[in-house]
Amino acid sequence: MTVKAIKGAIFHLVDDPAVVGTEAAAAYFPDGLLVLENGHVLACGARADLEPTLPKGTYIVDHSGSLIIPGFIDTHIHFPQLDMIASFGEQLLDWLERYTFPEEAKFKDPAHAEECADFFLDELLRNGTTSALVYGTVHKESADALFKAAFDRGMRIVAGKALMDRNVPEAVRDTAESGDRDSRELIEKWHGKGRLGYAVTPRFAPACSDDQMTRAGKLLAEIPDLLMHTHMSENTGEIDWVKELYPDAKDYLDVYAKFGLLTDRSVFAHCIHLGDDEFQRMAKNGAAISYCPTSNLFLGSGLFDLKKAEAHGVKVGMGTDVGAGTSFSLLQTLNEAYKVCHLKGHKLDPYKSFYLATLGGARALNMGDKVGSFEAGKEADFLVLDLAATPLLKRRLENCTSIDETLFVLSMLGDDRVICHTYIAGACRYSKP
Repeated sequence: MTVKAIKGAIFHLVDDPAVVGTEAAAAYFPDGLLVLENGHVLACGARADLEPTLPKGTYIVDHSGSLIIPGFIDTHIHFPQLDMIASFGEQLLDWLERYTFPEEAKFKDPAHAEECADFFLDELLRNGTTSALVYGTVHKESADALFKAAFDRGMRIVAGKALMDRNVPEAVRDTAESGDRDSRELIEKWHGKGRLGYAVTPRFAPACSDDQMTRAGKLLAEIPDLLMHTHMSENTGEIDWVKELYPDAKDYLDVYAKFGLLTDRSVFAHCIHLGDDEFQRMAKNGAAISYCPTSNLFLGSGLFDLKKAEAHGVKVGMGTDVGAGTSFSLLQTLNEAYKVCHLKGHKLDPYKSFYLATLGGARALNMGDKVGSFEAGKEADFLVLDLAATPLLKRRLENCTSIDETLFVLSMLGDDRVICHTYIAGACRYSKP
């Protein structure tokens, strides 16, 4: 038995504060102890209660003066778009043609994919992201490289090679047959290995033939713990294109549903322009939305209606959507989410913000039983936050009188500099220099 205890102020969410209320959802221990055993949470609570119960000789790591929270969970991010982040001037469809597809074509080269995968995952850890749902390119090599790098780091990563066999340049196009074959080979090699999982990953409906979508739905149905990861209703031009391609479909969501891709394991990025009926069908089928405010603002796509998603009971997690998103930091992403919600006429409570970035994201990815909070038995992925990371942050936090105010300030002024340590399954995998 290997028991280790982490000392410091501790905060986590055990449920959605918008559903059960803040008092039932939030747990805060100003002088807390997080007790770990073999990479899992053994207990979490007040130090005065837990310290006397520790086995003799327990190794105690003292992070007093810092705030300890669960690791961030990014529900939508593209690892091959590292080198085109912050590309100027286009909306979605032109942006894909001008920047994205030429960059993704480079990932046919395994050496390039491996170098990018290492940088990408190190950047996630530096920003406090411990789990993520990740897009590869159409090339099998991209997913191979990412899975290998994630396995080496012990991270809980779900990913897939992109499926797109039409309406894209030849260099980033597969076929229905090759896409299915490559996906199955990657699943056999990586799915369930360590903490890895596979997501069937159609790029979006306009880029996939009926044959490819049919095969994707069949694959999802065959293997009951796969996820499905795609884009939907991000841009009005995209929606008009879908209407042209599928004139008999009721709406954009109906296109995915007809191919068996609307399930309780489906994660749809963006969903900015959904109608009430689409929200209702998503909730009924248990599908999830990745809320990507940074990229939605950067590409001028629109403002996601979080309150409407909540009203219909749809699962929602946060996504950075790098490289349309301009930061790996989920703290900066929460900053943008607050502003988007303000523009939609409501305030994003800081407890809800941190729920979306931790347990909410875990539930959106169907891993809420494994990560996202400090409940006993969960995997010990967590962050140690530096509350004096910048002079301004230090000064502002010294004036905070409650944990909710502290969380809000962190989400407004915080970024990668706040991440002091990132722990993966109880082991420190990143420390700020």
